[in-house]
Amino acid sequence: LVMLFVKYISDKWEGQPYAPIIIPNGATFKDMIALKGKTDIGDQINKKIIAPLKDANNLSDMPDFNDVTKLGDGKEMIDRLTNLITIFENPKLDFSKNRAESDDMLGDAYEYLIKQFADSAGKKGGEFYTPSEVVWLLVSLLKPTAGMKIYDPTAGSGGMLIQTRNYLIAKGENSENLSLYGQEMNLNTWAICKMSMFLHGVFNADIRKGDTLGDPQHPRGGELMFFDRVIANPPFSLK
Repeated sequence: LVMLFVKYISDKWEGQPYAPIIIPNGATFKDMIALKGKTDIGDQINKKIIAPLKDANNLSDMPDFNDVTKLGDGKEMIDRLTNLITIFENPKLDFSKNRAESDDMLGDAYEYLIKQFADSAGKKGGEFYTPSEVVWLLVSLLKPTAGMKIYDPTAGSGGMLIQTRNYLIAKGENSENLSLYGQEMNLNTWAICKMSMFLHGVFNADIRKGDTLGDPQHPRGGELMFFDRVIANPPFSLK
């Protein structure tokens, strides 16, 4: 997921002064390619690529590319990360094309990867991935329109908010006038949500981190904000 994110933003916005994503010098996919085969490749990816991107764009709790329990130790880690980078070097994975040609497909691919991640991670602590077909049904029942404020208090990876935006596009309405808000307490999932928003071309969503019930992050004038629609898959299994 993160490798896809780094490749995408590098192809799209490297060197552009007013890009929606800040890409610090030395933190592009090309800089990641230069680390292939190095004995400390995992540590260098963390320090030179992930950390600068995380700090510049407020993406906390990014995964550890030097985790021996997931990537192996020594030569195993070097080969695995080097091969992964090589896969994304494929000229067919050029995301510098215009939005109509690539972004929807990329968003679908990202959603697929998130689903695989959710299925393999198991279901614990009330964290459930909501199938896109179910989300589309919910959005269709809520019938959002342009200009509305939509809120997901348990945003997860952001699928419900993104599908709300896609619903407007399918109806031929201007999705730019849609205000999307969300909150997510799992910081890893929150980071994935932020990346997913960017990869789907959603740059104005207000996604906060924290426990929605204990520390709601969308107050206005000392009271909770009101929204035109609230869409969520609450963690019913939590005590």
